[in-house]
Amino acid sequence: MGNKIAIFEGKKIRKTLHNGEWWFVIVDVIEALTDSKNSKQYLKNMLNRDTELAKGWVQIEHPLWIDTSGGKQRIICANTEGIFRVIQSIPSPKAEPFKRWLAKVGYERVQEIEDPELATKRTRALYKAKGYSDDWIEKRMRGIAIREELTDEWKNRGAKDNKDYEILTAEISKATFGVTPSEYKKLKGLKRENLRDHMDDFELIFNMLGERSTTEIHRLENSKGVLKLKQDADRGGKVAGIARKELEKELGRSVVTKQNFLKKTENKKLLK
Repeated sequence: MGNKIAIFEGKKIRKTLHNGEWWFVIVDVIEALTDSKNSKQYLKNMLNRDTELAKGWVQIEHPLWIDTSGGKQRIICANTEGIFRVIQSIPSPKAEPFKRWLAKVGYERVQEIEDPELATKRTRALYKAKGYSDDWIEKRMRGIAIREELTDEWKNRGAKDNKDYEILTAEISKATFGVTPSEYKKLKGLKRENLRDHMDDFELIFNMLGERSTTEIHRLENSKGVLKLKQDADRGGKVAGIARKELEKELGRSVVTKQNFLKKTENKKLLK
């Protein structure tokens, strides 16, 4: 668990990874968005004033070890959801831009529920803004659709939680690429980034083939239960794995690569 500093309106916000997600020091956010001289007291007053926030406090806060000038200390932190809720309760004018942004995000989410096509358009626009090519975006969007189709099958056939999904995904990945998603991310030097966002064309294609094959096997055999789904995932992944190995023979190199989009963008910057 490593501590890092985030920049928030020009102020430093201490944060740390806990259970795979970022947690932020609450008093740092309060100091950044208010003129309070005593952020701890401000927090206490805020909880007394906002009774609904206080009711859910246990769910959004957690004392975590944070680096301080006096060494590591346990300081109250909140995850992203918790920090957004705290911001909503801060009356300071400095918090207004963030409140408006949250309102905009919420409104867009409602729009996407009413018209799912909007979500697809916004996702395409985000990838385009990050510098991905149109061809890559098309493959990525198709991959997202195939993935959603597969997870719907898992949900309807007995997978109960994220842990089951992780197990089944790892099974497809091992059979397709010879490595689990966590091993794949390590190979590419990724941490919390989305693995698929750092795959090249061939990697995306074989990933889609493994997942689409698995979906079809589930349907043909009307599979039920995680154990059977896991067996299907291995079989579906092997379909893609065999195709990958044949291509590697033709290319004389591995399809599984250390290359990722972060490195590509860094290389482009160096060339400018």
